[in-house]
Amino acid sequence: MIEVEHLTKRYGAFTAVSDISFKGEPGEILGFLGPNGAGKTTTMRILTGYMPPTEGTARIAGYDVFHQSIDVRRHVGYLPETVPLYPDMTVGGYVRYIADLRGVKEAASRVDDVLKTVGMYERRHSLIRNITKGMRQRVGLAQAIVHDPEVLILDEPTIGLDPLQTLEVRDLVRGLGKNHTILFSTHILSEAEQVCDRVIIIDRGHIVAMDAPQVLRERLQQGGRLFVRVGGVTPEAARKGLAAVTGVASAEPYNDGYVVTVSGLIDVRARIASSVVGAGWQLLELRPLAMSLEDIFLELTTRPGSDGSVKQIQPKKKDKVRA
Repeated sequence: MIEVEHLTKRYGAFTAVSDISFKGEPGEILGFLGPNGAGKTTTMRILTGYMPPTEGTARIAGYDVFHQSIDVRRHVGYLPETVPLYPDMTVGGYVRYIADLRGVKEAASRVDDVLKTVGMYERRHSLIRNITKGMRQRVGLAQAIVHDPEVLILDEPTIGLDPLQTLEVRDLVRGLGKNHTILFSTHILSEAEQVCDRVIIIDRGHIVAMDAPQVLRERLQQGGRLFVRVGGVTPEAARKGLAAVTGVASAEPYNDGYVVTVSGLIDVRARIASSVVGAGWQLLELRPLAMSLEDIFLELTTRPGSDGSVKQIQPKKKDKVRA
């Protein structure tokens, strides 16, 4: 449904997107993550036909975004970060207006169905200026799906919502993902982990990781991490002592203990316990420490490699991984 191959976008001497490639399969929710200025919005604008790429190709539902832009717009629904609403129109009137622009057949019944899907049917006669921000996001989703597109591109759909509204919109997106391919941009990393089948992390115009969150965790942890808390010893002595245990790659302070990174696939818990007790320290806590999507994001976007480049984690070449 979404096919991006070697996509590049330059603004003069500045390269906003550099040679990125990815695919979105039918019924898949792709999380699109990255710091501000990473190239997310530029990519989404290209995919929706708002601007042409400098190099490379992108296709939506088999149509080229540059050479078949009108066809692409028929098959894609777009919710930009700032929802394009007319405050003096009613909820139902606005969605009907978009349906007419889209040439939707049997528009009246389709508008009713879409408003029921997004939970706004009971407010269809309300002026948009009189509804909450969360409701406006729902109306924005309604206009994006009223023509029943195969692909949805959602740019920060939960930004500025309160916790309850955020949960409601997430549930709605998960429901839409059953029948649409969705590219879902968000700054809320826990949200991507809960909603998305796969995540794409982009930084400085390059894709630095692409896979299911749990697969990225497994590959970045390289054997795992442990949280260790000890007593009866100075912090520096504890750190050096833990780092000296065979099989431990590093030990770094974390909250009131230490994150111990394992260098291989061996289980070093018994060695750590023996070393701590043998040194006469108190072993207060020893447990596995799972890597969150936030940890992965920070690892990939804030720690350059030895040559100054950003570490890249490429997806496995076998079957696509679903969360």
